[in-house]
Amino acid sequence: MAKQKRLASISLDLDNQWSYMKIHGDEGWDKYPSYLSIFLPYVLNVLDELDLKITFFVVGKDTESEDNVKYLKMITQRGHEVGNHSYHHESWLQTYSYEKIENEIREAEEAIEKATGQRTTAFRGPGFSWSKDLLKVLQSRGYIFDASTLPTYLGPLARMYYFKKSSLTKEEKNARKELFGKFSEGFRKLKPYKWNLGGGKSLMEIPVTTMPVFKIPFHQSYLLYISGISKSLMKVYLWMAITMCKITKTPPSYLLHPLDLIGGDEIPQLAFFPGMDIKSAKKLEVFKTSMQMLKNHFELLPMSQFATHFSKDLKEVTP
Repeated sequence: MAKQKRLASISLDLDNQWSYMKIHGDEGWDKYPSYLSIFLPYVLNVLDELDLKITFFVVGKDTESEDNVKYLKMITQRGHEVGNHSYHHESWLQTYSYEKIENEIREAEEAIEKATGQRTTAFRGPGFSWSKDLLKVLQSRGYIFDASTLPTYLGPLARMYYFKKSSLTKEEKNARKELFGKFSEGFRKLKPYKWNLGGGKSLMEIPVTTMPVFKIPFHQSYLLYISGISKSLMKVYLWMAITMCKITKTPPSYLLHPLDLIGGDEIPQLAFFPGMDIKSAKKLEVFKTSMQMLKNHFELLPMSQFATHFSKDLKEVTP
């Protein structure tokens, strides 16, 4: 009898063209240009080819366009699930008041359900932003889990690089001063756990997995960068991450972004963005290699299905 594989989840943060422009500080983002009509048919066909079902974290603002909605509906029609990625995709969500967070979550949740026909009970903050108030809002609205934490020591370095490459003003940089988290985020747990919110209330947390012990990221954006140096090195790096997950019994939660799978040849408006000089065919090759390596060791699931297997006997953590 074949040994049953361990479980892993796959998710994609559906950041649109305007959100990348907003992050970069580019003019015109507030016109909300979209590439969903190009990206979603493309990625859904790729996922069908690989026989994968994943979780798409959707931004509420994108549901305001009828053209976007036509493509967002394809996500659930093709058997995938949707999660809440906030309404306005602002990486300083953790600075909001409780009331503003509640409005942000509710408006996105309602808009996503109207657009896709599926009520979401999963959340990931833009830029891995989270707060105790956010967790309380999610719990009060019946969410199954939050997936906003990224346990790595490299957050401050990522923020410095991001600021250096952006066109943001001093005020905009100050608003984003906690983007990607503090050094102390590296001390957070990698395995799913339960936030103790007091009063007998709790919420499951599924962190974006980083390499156990070392806490260095290995989601698709990092593998794509390493593949630019050497594809063999990328495979060794992912093999190390998989091995460390198996040794430590850490169930991986693997993260994708749109620009991991599609290049500037398909979306010329974002040709300036790091990594967009890599052709879509090359990105697709790296993605297929990564997925096959993960499939060799894990059963790959959408996040809510993954969560049901780890919802009992979780360790409690105070925010």
